[in-house]
Amino acid sequence: MKLPKMILFDYGHTLCHETGFDTNKGTVAVMKYIKSNPKNYSCEEISDFSKKLFEQIRNGARKNNLEIHNQKFQQMLYEYLEIEIDLTQPQIEKIFWDNSAPGGIMPNADKMIDFINSAGIRSGVISNVSFSGEALSERINRILPNNKFEFIIASSEYVFRKPEPLIFELALKKAHLNPDEVWYCGDNPIADAEGSSGVEMFPVWYHSSVKCDYHDKKYEIPPKCEHLLISDWNDFILFLKNLM
Repeated sequence: MKLPKMILFDYGHTLCHETGFDTNKGTVAVMKYIKSNPKNYSCEEISDFSKKLFEQIRNGARKNNLEIHNQKFQQMLYEYLEIEIDLTQPQIEKIFWDNSAPGGIMPNADKMIDFINSAGIRSGVISNVSFSGEALSERINRILPNNKFEFIIASSEYVFRKPEPLIFELALKKAHLNPDEVWYCGDNPIADAEGSSGVEMFPVWYHSSVKCDYHDKKYEIPPKCEHLLISDWNDFILFLKNLM
């Protein structure tokens, strides 16, 4: 095995973590900027309707590895409820996300990024996320300011979600590299490891002990493909050093 020319990363619970997702907090923060609410919906009523609507849309989309764009979802939500917010769609999205699920760094992710930068290994991100690419890039660049990611692909902007091969192949086209020159790191054994393996990238399964609210039993089942198992980014640094 030799060093990859490029390493691609998942976002959630790989580079960064989110401590739960509180729709109510996000809605309360957005409603501070209310311009018109003729039906006098409460924040709780808006939040409850939002969760039901999102689940309805998500269940159909996920069956086909398709993604929802949050800005279009929130446009439908507020216009349907006849609520006017004195903000742009990107502003609504950022306020909602920052308050419903503040992001933080996964342990030693910054050290790992510094190492691959110093080693001259190219890097990028492919994330399954409904929030916009702009919002995702802003969050990642704020949490990991030393990154040199050449691109950050948010599934919201490209219709498809991992493990759909097209989104991995898109990254390869952006990188102008062959699959055997690229590694993919992520916490989801199916979407990340098996998905990247399906296009012949080398998968790194990042199985951290850090608690994640959305992980379930499927995240504990090892990928059905050849892969490298990592539980801490310091271990990944050591592995890469041994290949030098």
